Amino acid sequence: MNRADTSGGALAYHDEGTGPAVVLLHGFPLTSYIWRALIPALASRHRVIAPDLLGLGASDKPSGAPLDIRAQAGYVRELLAQLGIDRVAIVGHSTGGGVAQLLVEASGDVEALVLIDTIAFDRWPTEAVGEIQVVPADGETHGSAELVVRSALRLGTVEDQLTDDDVRSYLAPWAPPAPVGGLFRFARALDGIGLKQLERAMAGWDLPTLILWGEEDPFHPVDVAERLNAAIPSSALGLVPECGHFLPDEAPETIFPIIAEYLRANYLRIAHAAHATGPVLVPLGAMPHDVAEEEDPDPVVADDQEVGPNA
Repeated sequence: MNRADTSGGALAYHDEGTGPAVVLLHGFPLTSYIWRALIPALASRHRVIAPDLLGLGASDKPSGAPLDIRAQAGYVRELLAQLGIDRVAIVGHSTGGGVAQLLVEASGDVEALVLIDTIAFDRWPTEAVGEIQVVPADGETHGSAELVVRSALRLGTVEDQLTDDDVRSYLAPWAPPAPVGGLFRFARALDGIGLKQLERAMAGWDLPTLILWGEEDPFHPVDVAERLNAAIPSSALGLVPECGHFLPDEAPETIFPIIAEYLRANYLRIAHAAHATGPVLVPLGAMPHDVAEEEDPDPVVADDQEVGPNA
């Protein structure tokens, strides 16, 4: 991974492909590893930037720098400025979706937005995060850090679709002898501040916005997705049945082609070969498999929504 200094500390980030930039922002308590399959899927048309948020993953874990989502948005802006990127689409999952919303509100440089099971409004932090926030200092052990990550993955997925290697990759930043305090500092920085006031501002957003949500998300229920869809006039909503919070891990064959096509149509503005003019609709279904295994379920899209520019 590459590294770039920011006012809070160094960010580790992936930088792959060429073309108009797409920034991928992960959530707590995971890392940019969640984008391992989306990065190559987008890199043929885009420059893909996927940082580990400060305090998580391979990025610095400073004891004194702020780690709240307002600060995280600032660190991402610093990274993009260093890379000379002034036009961008953002894909944000969970906490990263909250950072993405702040970046949209702060700058006119964001041209397209994808939100996946994101924090929003006043509906965060979750009860599960609240339990982590009150862990005493002497409880911040490697065992408790592992429990935080494993519990999030277990509770946040409907079926056990992660391999042992995947779980080990998510646990790697907190494996001995690495210090684990950063994980708990990050949790305590999830203070519920910064997104509630955006609901009114969203009425003025006109950037193409795709909202994807697991219908069985135990942390952020579907009514949050529906509220976002109602708040952002230019948004489309896709609900994925039988999936929980971690859609990029649970249904990659379904949502990654949708994201790639949505960005092609609404960010790159490349016309589909079958449609010379007008909005390009993205088929909401799983990609065909060459192996004999059960396909991910098709998402359900609200009747009045298209995965393309709203009328």
